[in-house]
Amino acid sequence: MKLKFGNVEENVVTREEFPLEKAREVLKDEVIAVIGYGVQGPGQALNLKDNGFNVIVGQRSGSKTWDKAIADGWVPGETLFEIEEACEKGTIIQFLLSDAGQIALWPTVKKHLTPGKALYFSHGFGVTYKEKTGIIPPADVDVILVAPKGSGTSLRRMFVEGRGLNSSYAIYQDATGKAKDRVVALGIGVGSGYLFETDFYREVTSDLTGERGTLMGAIQGIFAAQYEVLRANGHTPSEAFNETVEELTQSLMPLVAENGMDWMYANCSTTAQRGALDWWKPFRDATKPVFEALYDSVKTGKEAQKSIDSNSKADYREKLEAELKELRESEMWQAGAVVRQLRPENN
Repeated sequence: MKLKFGNVEENVVTREEFPLEKAREVLKDEVIAVIGYGVQGPGQALNLKDNGFNVIVGQRSGSKTWDKAIADGWVPGETLFEIEEACEKGTIIQFLLSDAGQIALWPTVKKHLTPGKALYFSHGFGVTYKEKTGIIPPADVDVILVAPKGSGTSLRRMFVEGRGLNSSYAIYQDATGKAKDRVVALGIGVGSGYLFETDFYREVTSDLTGERGTLMGAIQGIFAAQYEVLRANGHTPSEAFNETVEELTQSLMPLVAENGMDWMYANCSTTAQRGALDWWKPFRDATKPVFEALYDSVKTGKEAQKSIDSNSKADYREKLEAELKELRESEMWQAGAVVRQLRPENN
């Protein structure tokens, strides 16, 4: 159906117009091979299985993720296979490895993309930056994308709770004439609340911007800035953390998610209301140049190249752990660990 978002009309698919029963009918003869069991793989594979689809998992035996798959109920030789065997068996190959992992494994996957199969992504990176990644699908397979707007953990948690996580969908290549039905059925199958249409390029550029921006990079930067200002002015770690992170994540953002920021502004104290109205535009004006520079870096391919260069190095994991350790051991997140333990539900 077409829905207006503001003044812009967009294509959206809901569960009402494409129910789960229809998705099962579309994919009744398909074998869905989920390759990779790291970030998105577990949530998507388990949701598909619980929704009644024929799903197998491909992973390297002996790896931690192989053991995790077994712990999640996948059975070696029945629903869990080595990657190459799963690719051979699958009529739809869900390529859910990391971007660096996809580059490394592409030659293996490509040789099993026989005519009529579908190659499925949850990120447009590999295909959009094909000159850098070498991921160029053969012309006789469908190439499709479903990108849940959240982590695989959130996708699974919301599914178990009977809710859905919104997703985007895209068709890069329709070789069989069935790509639209396939991609929408898979989107419903993995547990999407609704699906909005995009393309591979727009998905990856918005995603890279979001991850570096308000979803992770910018929010951590703003958290750190406010926390440090409060601490420098004599506030305790617990007070600084509660006023910076805890109140936002535990009280305000759930209400914003339910009702919108406009509702939040209308339903807070007049003092908070006045301050928020006075200060949101200065924050916008201060950060907008940073977002413009970020988007330019994404659009020109610089961010993709940085990711490929960094993540393909032999010592990537060690350097990553050092950076994560710095974040984890910062006073703000050490304070956060204590605050979380003190929440009533944890006592």
